[in-house]
Amino acid sequence: MSVDAPLTGPRPERMTAPDVRRRLEHARSTRLTQLRALDETGQSTDDHLMSMQRGAIARVLREIDDAFARVEDGTYGTCLGCAEPVPAERLEILPYTPYCVACQRRAAA
Repeated sequence: MSVDAPLTGPRPERMTAPDVRRRLEHARSTRLTQLRALDETGQSTDDHLMSMQRGAIARVLREIDDAFARVEDGTYGTCLGCAEPVPAERLEILPYTPYCVACQRRAAA
């Protein structure tokens, strides 16, 4: 099944480790493609917007690496803020997120 294929029928409560790894690899690949596209624009690396985009992509790549580490140590899917399970729907959308919605809001405040 493709990572981007819509799920039909009942969804499992938690994805399997291979499914998680596949989603994380897809997210990493997408961000690396975005970095390459930025490099190919030929715009100055001093450009403020380009710099901000590169920084945001680099941050997400670090979050993806951290998510791979959580898969390996068995803590993937557990919120780093409250230690409760991160809802499966949230992990489908942001497979590298370390927080549930409530803890993400607190972390961003």
